[in-house]
Amino acid sequence: MIGDFEQQRVRLSTGVELDVVDVGPRDAPALVFLHGFPESHRTWRFQLPHFANRFRCIAPDQRGYRGSSKPQDAESYTPDKLIADVFALADALDVGTFTIVGHDWGGAIAWGVALGGQPGGLHPGWAGRVTRAVIANAPHPAIFQRLLLANPEQRAASQYIRTFRDPASDAIIEEHGIAGILAHAFADRVPSGGIQPPDEIARLLKDWEDRDACRAMINWYRGSPMAVPAMDEPYVEPPAAPFPKLTIPTLVVWALDDVALPACNLDGMEELVPDVSIVKVPGCGHFVPWEAPDAVNAAMDDFLVNG
Repeated sequence: MIGDFEQQRVRLSTGVELDVVDVGPRDAPALVFLHGFPESHRTWRFQLPHFANRFRCIAPDQRGYRGSSKPQDAESYTPDKLIADVFALADALDVGTFTIVGHDWGGAIAWGVALGGQPGGLHPGWAGRVTRAVIANAPHPAIFQRLLLANPEQRAASQYIRTFRDPASDAIIEEHGIAGILAHAFADRVPSGGIQPPDEIARLLKDWEDRDACRAMINWYRGSPMAVPAMDEPYVEPPAAPFPKLTIPTLVVWALDDVALPACNLDGMEELVPDVSIVKVPGCGHFVPWEAPDAVNAAMDDFLVNG
């Protein structure tokens, strides 16, 4: 069991307040860790103590989660707002440059943070602030959208998103919370690996008692512009369109037994991310930061410390 981490409440210029773990030397290089659905800062419970002697490790409960602000409208969870939260958090903690680290939805936002904040990045006000990126089982936005349109395996694996977005699911969320909608969406699939220890399950169930949090967590899916076609819609290759390259050093850690994100998400990564290192983790399901923490820590050590 990894014990509790002390959190502080941080008010952001984006109008929300986040509960944040902030450990390690204040003058050390900063790592900002972004968790995904349906977790919290505890996604990184094995990474934070491992890196805190060499890095300033910052891990928020992102908007919509646990004690952090939980706006109830889907519009509050569009990617631009979630990306802006990260830079606003860095500002609030007086962090100039940082490495962004993300898993699952946190990884999706980390891609956007990196693209906006790399030198010469998409957002002039943030450009140059993100020096490196670490992504764990979170698809590159251009690759993922193409796969949803053209690849039967990824489309089938992503049908749960349509369930999450369906207003008919609201009644399930109200009555049974996140545990209920997960059971409904994944009733025909058993995730590979990734059984949480009892104390972590208890923490999650307690977090999920808050229906405002449950609705907010689902709004991450409802606020996203990504298109997830139904299985009976035509498969089409999207028209060729330029996508900005991510040029900063980037580590992609990919667990190969992820039922939601098959390894085809790695195809074409080098073209879009020229300075990428890819580490594959066999025999591991989606939640690689805590399912295979030694592999993740070793890959990050090699990338951050030895690279």
